[in-house]
Amino acid sequence: MLKLQEQLAKSQIKQLDLLRDFIKDLKRVCIAYSGGVDSSLVAVVAKEQLDSKAIAITGVSPSLANHLLSEARIQAKWIGIKHQECKTDELKDPNYSNNPIDRCFACKKELHQHLKQIAKSFSGSLVLDGVNADDLKDYRPGIQAAILAGVRSPLAELGIYKSDIRAISKALGLPWWDKPAQPCLASRFSYGEKICSQRLEQVDKAEKWLIDKGFPEVRVRIQGCVARIEVPKNRINDLLDSSQREETLEYLLSLGFSTVSIDIEGLISGKLNREHKLNK
Repeated sequence: MLKLQEQLAKSQIKQLDLLRDFIKDLKRVCIAYSGGVDSSLVAVVAKEQLDSKAIAITGVSPSLANHLLSEARIQAKWIGIKHQECKTDELKDPNYSNNPIDRCFACKKELHQHLKQIAKSFSGSLVLDGVNADDLKDYRPGIQAAILAGVRSPLAELGIYKSDIRAISKALGLPWWDKPAQPCLASRFSYGEKICSQRLEQVDKAEKWLIDKGFPEVRVRIQGCVARIEVPKNRINDLLDSSQREETLEYLLSLGFSTVSIDIEGLISGKLNREHKLNK
């Protein structure tokens, strides 16, 4: 069993114990694993409690940034859990590619169809995901798709919030405990803007450029041929620095964008939902 390397609040120790008990009571599990902080904690505890009876599955499609797939592979190796990848074809579904407000439902429906088959072949294991208690407060149509597929969400069911997940991950010595949240690349497009693999690749390259330039928390929002960059409010001046601004502008224009702007409000998760008043 992993030992705590740092102190935790009593409530968080209890949450970790409950998470361990929750997973220990299951015979076999298949984790919907993105490599994010949430699903990685579920994978860590599953490996700890069930060892070879736990497997982590990553759905791979153009909506997953290349660097995040690489990180998911590295983290799975660090955890020591068996890791499998499956290709998903959500772009073939107009309920996804036309980008309606419930696009995430189509995406998760496609993912869980694959996971269900993999779980069935893995001795009929139960599928777990990394949905946490904060996610239940947000507009997340994909959660309903997971529920309909019979997926369990231990973090949400146990009332474990993102701040708790980061604290527990840090105390367990997980190197990625402070990894920024990275929603799928499709979330960068305004609802109604069609999504295709080429446009997703544009966003992937643009964001990777900015990450490599020292902006680990970044979104490149897309409206037509316009790219709007969001970074945390305290980093906006860094991005406006003359040399940084010129290099970024030149690179994003080379990707095919006609206009590049910086959002002076700063990075806010779920900002595109405000237009349709979808945030809870």
